[in-house]
Amino acid sequence: MVEALSTGSELYEKGEAPFLRAENIHKFYGSVHALRGVTLEVWKGEVVGLLGDNGAGKSTLAGIIAGAIPKTAGKIYIKGREVEINGVQDARRYGIEMVYQDHAVVDVLDVARNIFLGRELVKPGLIKLLDMDRMKAEAEKALRNLELRVPPDREVKFLSGGERQGVAISRAMYFKAELVILDEPTAALSVSAARKVLDFVRQLKNSGIACIVISHNLHHVYPVADRIVVLSRGVKIADMKKEETSIEELEEILVTGKAPNSNSKGA
Repeated sequence: MVEALSTGSELYEKGEAPFLRAENIHKFYGSVHALRGVTLEVWKGEVVGLLGDNGAGKSTLAGIIAGAIPKTAGKIYIKGREVEINGVQDARRYGIEMVYQDHAVVDVLDVARNIFLGRELVKPGLIKLLDMDRMKAEAEKALRNLELRVPPDREVKFLSGGERQGVAISRAMYFKAELVILDEPTAALSVSAARKVLDFVRQLKNSGIACIVISHNLHHVYPVADRIVVLSRGVKIADMKKEETSIEELEEILVTGKAPNSNSKGA
């Protein structure tokens, strides 16, 4: 077993294994077969657009990878090593962070507290007091790295939709995420805010961070994605490099729910 793990790690270090491989993933909710043997790979620094209609299984698959949802069957490999992700903390230890559409930030807390939410910095000593000065200073650095000009002591409720997503992404970057999953990051955002979020995705890629962008909006995902994966009713029906396809072909796949005649890697 140790030899196999070592071999997988070496393949990753040589660029011959993906950062993530979720293999033959199944998920049942009672009698409902929500995911039917889906396999997904994400390589270091790659942006994968995960598309499909409501009920396709996108958020379920992402939740399994992020540790929020237990899988029924299947295997998960990180950097070529098989791992068990039994909770969000497991996923974080492996460098996976998920930014949820509706729960990315807490409105009544300031930016710094949101970045360190659940992982607050404390002052040394017997009494554990929050080190607000350090959190604000570190938050300011994280925001600056993402070119987000927001005061760390401003309450999140005063930020725009795009800025809120930026705060959540800053949090993932600060804690050294190697894979960031964005769940419908541009939903209900203005055109300018959506463009800002997509700029953040490009910055993640430029930093060598892999990204899965879950969306039903092909036109938002296509410009930033390296690869497009389409799910339909729990089955992967397309897995294509962007240069191998077009918006028109992908729209046809999404509308019909059928695999293309060529270039698909199957389920």
